[in-house]
Amino acid sequence: MSNQETIVSDAPRRSRRRGEGGPPEPPGPPTKKGGGGGKDGWRRFVPSWKIVVAGFVVLAAGLFGMVMVAYANTPVPTADQAKSDALAQQSTIYYRDGKTEIAKLGTKREILDDISKMSPSVRDAAVAIENKTFYEDSGISISGMFRSLYMTATGQQLQGASTITQQMARNYYDGLSQEVSIKRKVMEIFVAVKLDEELSKDDILKTYLNTVNFGKAYGVQAAAQAYFDKDATAAKLTPEQGAYLAARIQQPNWEADAPELRARWKTVIQYMAEQWPDKYGKLPQTAKFPKLRKDGDSNELGGLRGYMVTQVLQELKERRGLTPDAVRSGGYHIVSTFDKKLMKAAQVAVKSTLNGRTKEFHAGLAAVDPKNGRILAFNGGDNFVTDQFNEPFDAQKQAASAFKPYVLAAWLQAGYSLKSFVPGNVTVPKVIPGQAPGGFKNSHNVGQAVDVVKATAQSVNTAYVSMAFALPGKIDDVKNLVEAAGFNQKRMEDDVRDHHYQFAIGSALVTPVEQAAGYSIFANAGKYTKYHVVQEVKLGKQVVYGEQLASKRVIDPGVAADATVAMEEVLRSGTARGKGLGNRPAAGKTGTNNDENGAWFVGYTPQISAAVGFYREQCKTKTGKVVPPNANRTCPVTPPGNKKSTKYNDQNPYSSAVEVGLGFEGADDPTLTWQRFMLAAHEGLPVEQFPQKADVGLAENIVPSPEPKPTKTPDNPFDSGDNPFDDQGNQDCLVNPCNDNTTPDDDVTIEDPGNNGNHGNNGNDGDGGIPQTADGDGVGGGRAPEPRPSGWSPMSRPEDR
Repeated sequence: MSNQETIVSDAPRRSRRRGEGGPPEPPGPPTKKGGGGGKDGWRRFVPSWKIVVAGFVVLAAGLFGMVMVAYANTPVPTADQAKSDALAQQSTIYYRDGKTEIAKLGTKREILDDISKMSPSVRDAAVAIENKTFYEDSGISISGMFRSLYMTATGQQLQGASTITQQMARNYYDGLSQEVSIKRKVMEIFVAVKLDEELSKDDILKTYLNTVNFGKAYGVQAAAQAYFDKDATAAKLTPEQGAYLAARIQQPNWEADAPELRARWKTVIQYMAEQWPDKYGKLPQTAKFPKLRKDGDSNELGGLRGYMVTQVLQELKERRGLTPDAVRSGGYHIVSTFDKKLMKAAQVAVKSTLNGRTKEFHAGLAAVDPKNGRILAFNGGDNFVTDQFNEPFDAQKQAASAFKPYVLAAWLQAGYSLKSFVPGNVTVPKVIPGQAPGGFKNSHNVGQAVDVVKATAQSVNTAYVSMAFALPGKIDDVKNLVEAAGFNQKRMEDDVRDHHYQFAIGSALVTPVEQAAGYSIFANAGKYTKYHVVQEVKLGKQVVYGEQLASKRVIDPGVAADATVAMEEVLRSGTARGKGLGNRPAAGKTGTNNDENGAWFVGYTPQISAAVGFYREQCKTKTGKVVPPNANRTCPVTPPGNKKSTKYNDQNPYSSAVEVGLGFEGADDPTLTWQRFMLAAHEGLPVEQFPQKADVGLAENIVPSPEPKPTKTPDNPFDSGDNPFDDQGNQDCLVNPCNDNTTPDDDVTIEDPGNNGNHGNNGNDGDGGIPQTADGDGVGGGRAPEPRPSGWSPMSRPEDR
């Protein structure tokens, strides 16, 4: 205080001495004995113990308060917040009987709604190995919690010290992920404590065992079936089996009988005996490692299954908005339209015909129930895993003469009859849009005029082109009819634009499924129901998606009856004579493409409509060398034995597919395949008759009727006794040249550059193989032609009466 600052002021100065009138000075700081003046040096920065204790109390109270606030603000997740994969269950696809499984899709899990459906031994085993204090703790283990927090904070793998309640919360509720973080761990602890307060121990354990991963399956019920027996249930598990499943919880990826798993199984047995000696005291001495189920064909898409599964999934997505992911996790019961017996019959029919031929040959078969549009069977491959191209649905090929029945239907629907005479040698008029130089031709001289029945039986090109041209709406009448019968509208419109009247004799690209469904208008009195592969989808006992059976009338019943009369003659005396179904009525039409690049037979009975198509592809290199296709019938992308080639890839393949002639016609392998399938498919079915001939319409002669010639009366009214078509080779060949000994005047070529529906050309029009509809009725696009007055009355079928 010796160097005190002087303050200048007008006020009187106060005295510093006592007794001079001023107030007393405040006392100075205390001094220690010995003259010390308080703490000096570093000690003056050290707080007293009272301050330290007070600080810890305040800090602890603050932390405790923060914890309590956080705990109070932590909501217990509701059932609606369950993880989608926690409750995900397998969906099952069945054959049309609704009982025989085709495949199970998605997560193997079956939720049990009552803990009594879980064996006490599997419950005890899980508690013994995972959380022995489960029935006493409050949802968390203090020692395990600190160990787990430490391991998490140091960035190490999550410990298995979590209680069953914590594991259940983490596995079940959305928001509690498996990520390694302090925040997630604290949240998990809070939720576990709250769950323990609000749920019973049985509810927690039931949810845990329903959701935990056991390796091959999620949930104890599915795991029991996956590891022990397809008929096993969680309720019937033995102590040894329960211990086995509990041993898998820590490491679900262990092999079924891994040595580490066997060792942990013994540990589970020992823990069970220690915790419940009255029930399992002797188990360590008597327990034997359980017998495990052998793995079968676990690939859900192996064999024919993949073809059926993919079509079901595709239809559910496109027509119902039910995605494949939703199917695989939704636990749906899906009944398809496929018949197991007929699927096998289709495979046998195709394989038996292809037997002995190289893998260059491809075949597709599809069969539809004409009354309801259900696809009963199909075949386009043996193993979806190795060959995913589905011929009946994916292969788009020119229909050739198998398309002519739709022209016939349009002709009859227009009010013209089967008795009409149509051109035999040249078209009328001679020049028709779409023809090549020289006009449309036939393979044989059939005379100046033939009736419509013979034109159909003998597949006369000039007759059918002229018939299409003579329709009131010309080629548009045919286009509208086939669109109404389910064919892809864009493909039909594009073909009419590009090929004009070649459309009438089969230039359009079609699939076997479309053809089988299209012919159903003849088998089902003129009605078309959109083809489909799903009957119903159930969730539990409730039907969530019923069958789509919307149908429309495309042609009149009498038109269908008369068209059938003409197509029956194809199998009696026409191009496919002698290849019918015995005493069972059948009708159909052959078809052969240019240079025999493709061949068809499409036919039907009142019960089944089936289409068979063949084509051949050679694998050729850029130099023109022919190389054999791969085992899955695809062309090699790289040279044989050089799979790591840097020169060749998918954009620059070593070989590419080129369509070449089959060496046979529609009346050969396709008709034989159809016949084999249909004979097998109709085994045990009653013989049904077609409706009687209706004689619809009036004769509309495009050319004059031929002069009658005196002939011997034949037994067969359709056999003239001097049939100019007998033994004359391929009558249904679309255009020349054809495989016979005659020399046509000129070739008539369908020019279709760059789009011949080669193998692999799936959905090039953007429809994914499912026809798009223009009228929004879910049946078929286009407009069915209106009938014209002709003086006939429609014939009714027995079921209509």
